[in-house]
Amino acid sequence: MNEYKGIDVSHWQGAIDWAKVKAAGIQFAIIKSGGSDAGFYADPRWEENYKGAKANGIAVGAYYFVGPGCTSAEAGKAEAQRFLAQLKGKQFEYPVFMDVEATPASAKAGATEAAIAFCRALEAAGYYTGIYSSTYSGFRDRLDDSKLTPFTHWVAQYASKCSYGGAFGIWQYSSTGRVDGISGNVDMDISYQDYPSIIKNGGFNGYAKQGSTQETTPVQPHKTVDELAWEVLSGKWGNGDDRKKRITTAGYDYAAVQAKVNELLGASAAAYYTVRSGDTLSAIARKYGTTVSAIQKLNLALIRNVNQIQVGWKIRVK
Repeated sequence: MNEYKGIDVSHWQGAIDWAKVKAAGIQFAIIKSGGSDAGFYADPRWEENYKGAKANGIAVGAYYFVGPGCTSAEAGKAEAQRFLAQLKGKQFEYPVFMDVEATPASAKAGATEAAIAFCRALEAAGYYTGIYSSTYSGFRDRLDDSKLTPFTHWVAQYASKCSYGGAFGIWQYSSTGRVDGISGNVDMDISYQDYPSIIKNGGFNGYAKQGSTQETTPVQPHKTVDELAWEVLSGKWGNGDDRKKRITTAGYDYAAVQAKVNELLGASAAAYYTVRSGDTLSAIARKYGTTVSAIQKLNLALIRNVNQIQVGWKIRVK
């Protein structure tokens, strides 16, 4: 499994010498754009850090820190619009994240609805989005993580090993790292996904889809009926009239999508496999007497790249 070395920063790191950070071997940086934990604001060094990292060839992602009041779908949508305003005109090689660590545990259901609404709004604008939180006080206590599987996870756990049980793409393993070019402590991260390739090839985060002649502005990624059907089954498009309205508004054929959903629900002899460390799709295919392409077709909403599967994914194999 490939590993990429990264950091995440905000104004708390002060002025950063990004040339030295690059020379120190840092491959990506997730930069705070702003938040709502102290009113609505942009991080004082957001623009400076974005330009500095970009100028030195460091892949960039972004995060937005939501405050304790982000506990409803309406609040999540509103926060997403503020984040989108800060992202406008920029390109990101790493996902853009909702940072959830300030909402009260007593508002778990509302915070989960906010997270879903936030991420859907970002996806609708053409962004590859995800959620940042900690293994226990975040994804376990503050969120209903079973509803958040469609979105990439950035997990914080300061330990020798991340014990989060689900699929995740980035692990923040320390808050006391030291990197040349930064005075004082900095958060340290490891990415297990080649996000720059996934994002650029998919045409997310301000990049035109590979082979496209369009301008590099965020656009709604086109999805197949199969992809949409699997997203419906994962709970991503709601239910009943709400599902019909959202699928139709997004420009898709609701009848075709629902027919595929019904077909999948009625499929017999379906079999599933949970991805483990060291697995490859070719090895899984051999185990179940099928092919890599067949597995990918069954999991189009999840497997975007046959060379990129995550530990903890539950994939259909038959």
